[in-house]
Amino acid sequence: MLDPKKLLDELLGTAVPGTGATVRDNAGKAVQMAKDNPLATGALAAVLLGTRTGRQMSGSALKLGGLAAIAGLAYKAYQNYSNGKQPGEQPAATEPELLPPPEGTPFSPEQAPQGENEFALVIVRAMIAAARADGHIDAEERAKIADRLHLSGIGDEAEAFLMSELEKPLDLDAIVAAAKTDAQKVELYTASRIAIDPDTRAERGYLDLLAGRLSLPDALVEHIEETVSAVKTEAAAPANSPW
Repeated sequence: MLDPKKLLDELLGTAVPGTGATVRDNAGKAVQMAKDNPLATGALAAVLLGTRTGRQMSGSALKLGGLAAIAGLAYKAYQNYSNGKQPGEQPAATEPELLPPPEGTPFSPEQAPQGENEFALVIVRAMIAAARADGHIDAEERAKIADRLHLSGIGDEAEAFLMSELEKPLDLDAIVAAAKTDAQKVELYTASRIAIDPDTRAERGYLDLLAGRLSLPDALVEHIEETVSAVKTEAAAPANSPW
């Protein structure tokens, strides 16, 4: 049975595909793991990005599970916005360690009206939609992605789910409607921004359209952009990658 939260952990690089362990748990084996299987060390997001290496979460964000990390980033951005801070006011070097949102707040994963597992699926679907924003994932790219997913060790059900999502027509209405609360709207945009860096007009246009459809204020979007950028680092393409 597909485990949405586990899949999200693997997609974000907070868990090692096929092992049931976190990247942090395997820190001492990281070098050898990278040699044995580069796709099992947090590069699944790069796989879904297709032709580019992309960027992935790093540092304190990796210490949390995928859903908690997204919620923590969204909550931090929202707090900065609500407190009237200006983007760029606090240097990234002085940023405190990323923490999960306080229990009982709308950003806390257990507060999801549709349940944590269902909301994890919402997040995964939103990230895939963002990764497809520039239209580069055609039939040939999907075949390459299928091969890489198989090598990653995420499992047959997860492979089938991800490939099915890549085959479906993009449905922005469904993505937006899946966010049941204002907090989830912030988290959904945060996850989409994690999935891609808007290096093309299509990607920037998609994120702008998504923010508009979610009715997110421009200032809040700027805080999300800054917060996400602070915890992302270059994700190298797998060895012998055709991309």
